[in-house]
Amino acid sequence: MNKKIPMRQCVGCQEMKSKKELLRIIKTAENEILLDITGKKNGRGAYLCPNGECLARAVKTKGLERSLKTAIPKEVIENLTKEMEVVAKG
Repeated sequence: MNKKIPMRQCVGCQEMKSKKELLRIIKTAENEILLDITGKKNGRGAYLCPNGECLARAVKTKGLERSLKTAIPKEVIENLTKEMEVVAKG
């Protein structure tokens, strides 16, 4: 029996990819915006390709803000960019 691969859409490039290929960004109940490396934390999630281009595009088109249903401060975006670079180098 084939296991179904969970697919998610990147909020930057709008491409459908398997959940494992994407990074999850969440908004917690305390309105914190974090990079969820485990993919299991509670919170409203948005998925992004693990590159800076998709993050930049998601910020520019407000796709990330729409997905998380909140405005995202500039310093949070800077932190996410730094964290994503670390994860991408891995």
